[in-house]
Amino acid sequence: MPNSLVSPIGFNVLAWTAVMSEKLNPITERLKTIGYDGIECFVDNTDIAAYRQFGDHLNQLGLQSTCVVVVGPDSNPASESAKIREQAVDFLKGVIDRAHAMNASVLCGPFHSAFATFTRREPQPDEYAHSADVLHIVGDYARQANIVLTPEALNRFECYLCNTMEQLSQLVHMADHPNVRAMFDTHHANMEEKQFPKAIKTIAPVLAHVHISENDRGTPGDGHIPWDDTFRTLAEIDYKGWMTIEAFTRNDVDFANSINVWREYNDPWDIAENGLKFIKAMQAKYSS
Repeated sequence: MPNSLVSPIGFNVLAWTAVMSEKLNPITERLKTIGYDGIECFVDNTDIAAYRQFGDHLNQLGLQSTCVVVVGPDSNPASESAKIREQAVDFLKGVIDRAHAMNASVLCGPFHSAFATFTRREPQPDEYAHSADVLHIVGDYARQANIVLTPEALNRFECYLCNTMEQLSQLVHMADHPNVRAMFDTHHANMEEKQFPKAIKTIAPVLAHVHISENDRGTPGDGHIPWDDTFRTLAEIDYKGWMTIEAFTRNDVDFANSINVWREYNDPWDIAENGLKFIKAMQAKYSS
């Protein structure tokens, strides 16, 4: 039988804002009208009631949801400090509570270690061990909320612990928990992986989430990501999880500054509308 590439398609609302508020409601309504299956949002320390209200809104629209988060140096799972690792557990449990309040099924992001925090040395075995321990503990908490954790490998300029699928696979296997899986992001892989098919097949046994991101973080299909390799290989491994567009703009200036986004790549609605058409076309191409 031919491979079938049928995955739900999501859109990360970070293209508009990192802040949870009712201002997201009309955005999600239009995303539903366009044809998306779900949305992804950033989780911060906003009161949990806001996430519950947003989840109710999405449920009324018939949209599913996933979440993304990063951790800072004061809640770094890979830290040598036991106190900081305890803070990481507490922080991530709070994030899971908020994700659960909005009925999210996946929590993704580079929460295996502190974002853009460097030690000026290569990753150490004890750092992987510390991170894996935290992920295992938090995995137990996520299981109670029916949420799958999918830590993410980032490029070398934003992270040092996990840059590649080989490193991420090692960490996830060390965490050894059914609710701790992995994600693949095409933007970061474009910098760190030599071959997309090999990278995807490396992470395939634990792959549970995919970010569809162009090389410049603009509209998928407009740049030089090896999309045919990506979709062909995802079909070959029979991937059925989310394909979520993650693209960035300067709409939320504070967030944009925090991740070094200094210019506009595409209008967010251009990204949403044309990105969805692109993904559906590629799914159809590799389902025959």
